[in-house]
Amino acid sequence: MTTARINIATKSGEGQIVDVLVMAFSADPAVRWLYPDPHQYLTNFPDLVRAYGGKAFEQDTAYYVDGFSGAALWLPPDVHPDEEALGALLQQTVSEGDREEVFAVLEQMGSYHPSEPHWFLPFIGVDPAHQRKGYGSALLKHTLMQCDRENKLAYLDSTNPVNISFYKQHGFELLGEVQVGASPPIHPMLRKPR
Repeated sequence: MTTARINIATKSGEGQIVDVLVMAFSADPAVRWLYPDPHQYLTNFPDLVRAYGGKAFEQDTAYYVDGFSGAALWLPPDVHPDEEALGALLQQTVSEGDREEVFAVLEQMGSYHPSEPHWFLPFIGVDPAHQRKGYGSALLKHTLMQCDRENKLAYLDSTNPVNISFYKQHGFELLGEVQVGASPPIHPMLRKPR
């Protein structure tokens, strides 16, 4: 395991954060269901990252590992994704035949979000060339310690079933499963403060 130093991303680092998340999610089942064509994925996923997690840059809650090998976008309590931008993006970039399922998945995902103030993790990822070095754990622990200090819940939607055990190791509990039509399963997860 490498010792990872976690840094707060400034607006100037936004492009590098988005790039590492594009690398990290390139084989993610839910994201690639949304954008199965490589060109479509590379063209549209960066905008999805910005719409869904971009407010982390304004809140100083966008974090990265030295060298931009991994990144996490956390939204603090009462800060939410830009739903208007997200909806418009999906309306424009998802095929008409798939939109109904995509919006139904998002609606189901939304039903699991806690109603009380909580930290939300829209994105965390490590460049595949740098995985298995402890960067993901370091990024996760960085904000979970703050959740514990503030006595706040942490919430995420695991879009890859392979990651469920990783999140469980960090105290997250499985709340259920979201699956509509041909969509892959997405797993809402919640962590109570310790």
